[in-house]
Amino acid sequence: MTQVRSELTRYLRTETVGGAILLIAAATALLWVNSPWGAGYATMTETVLSIPPLHLDLTLADWTKDGLLTVFFFVAGLELKRELVVGELADPKRAALPIIAAFGGVVTPALIAFLVGFGAEGMDRGWAIPVATDIAFALAVLAMTGSRIPASARVFLLSLAVVDDLLAILLIAVLFTSSVAMLWLLAAAACFGGWALAQHRRISSPLVYLPLALVAWYALHEAGIHPTLAGVGLGLLTRVRLDKGEQQAPATRLEHLIQPISAGLCVPLFALFASGVPLDGKIFGQLFTNRLSLAIILGLLLGKTIGIFGISCLAIRFGVAERPADLDYRDMFALSVLGAIGFTVSLLVAELALASVGDGSAVELAKAAVLVTSMAASLTGSALLLRRGRVHQARRDARARQPEE
Repeated sequence: MTQVRSELTRYLRTETVGGAILLIAAATALLWVNSPWGAGYATMTETVLSIPPLHLDLTLADWTKDGLLTVFFFVAGLELKRELVVGELADPKRAALPIIAAFGGVVTPALIAFLVGFGAEGMDRGWAIPVATDIAFALAVLAMTGSRIPASARVFLLSLAVVDDLLAILLIAVLFTSSVAMLWLLAAAACFGGWALAQHRRISSPLVYLPLALVAWYALHEAGIHPTLAGVGLGLLTRVRLDKGEQQAPATRLEHLIQPISAGLCVPLFALFASGVPLDGKIFGQLFTNRLSLAIILGLLLGKTIGIFGISCLAIRFGVAERPADLDYRDMFALSVLGAIGFTVSLLVAELALASVGDGSAVELAKAAVLVTSMAASLTGSALLLRRGRVHQARRDARARQPEE
């Protein structure tokens, strides 16, 4: 248990720093694209980096979306596997609430987005844009403004966000796979099998795992399946339990090695390439009138908050789950608002869902809606957390002043 807590602390610390870098990268993209040098930003994102022998002709923006985010999803897969086997989700009683809350936080935004945007161009798959919570962003806001609320809040939010991301990944696999090249899919399956076998045989050499990972990514890309799913699959196949005499399990060792790269480089670079939205009068004029943007805004801000908090209250009320220690319903409401911060995965889904819609303006509008809503959720959540932090601190001070019996 001590090791699990130390791993959780390290994870939160890394994601907090990564969230701060993520915000800087997103702000840089917004300032750059809306500056007199905005043409340079467009040139950078559209620059093609080719690997002719592999017939890969991707722009730099696509490389960050399909390549660098695979590293992010690999870390998410490792964390999910650890949570399921030795972490919070391994205990059915403790796992029930964040799992139920995650389902509520996916279904409700999708339903609201579908109803609000029904009939709008691109909403046949665009309803999936507001379903994901950004782990790094949400944890960064929690760390900066919620330091005085109980530690169980961080555990709840992390567990919720991990399950939330898994559900979003499954949606990506289902919605954005139009046709599958079976031979390439079998090749990817062989790589997954080779990874699992190497883990079973306790092989530790990167000369085995790195080629398997690269081939699995390429095979899924050629099969027509979004290649970031390779990261999730390999993460889930990595061993998390310690062998006798082993200081670190492979999943822990890989997290220590790769998570700082993911949080400090891969995700911020994706944000830099994905967040460059021209915020002109036309975009702002459409944000609250266009059904696509309204579907995303209401799906994230209302859907996430209502879905996470509402289903959590029902689960606790009917005895299906237990409320985290030291947290009351107002704390959980503040955390539910943070769940409306949909950044990394929401931007990715917007790119995938709307890339073929019109002249590209739908993608820009959807990204603007995600950015504006995520900022609104972070500010609102911060205000609520600061207020709750003062309440918890006052309670601790009152207990400290009580005379010893």
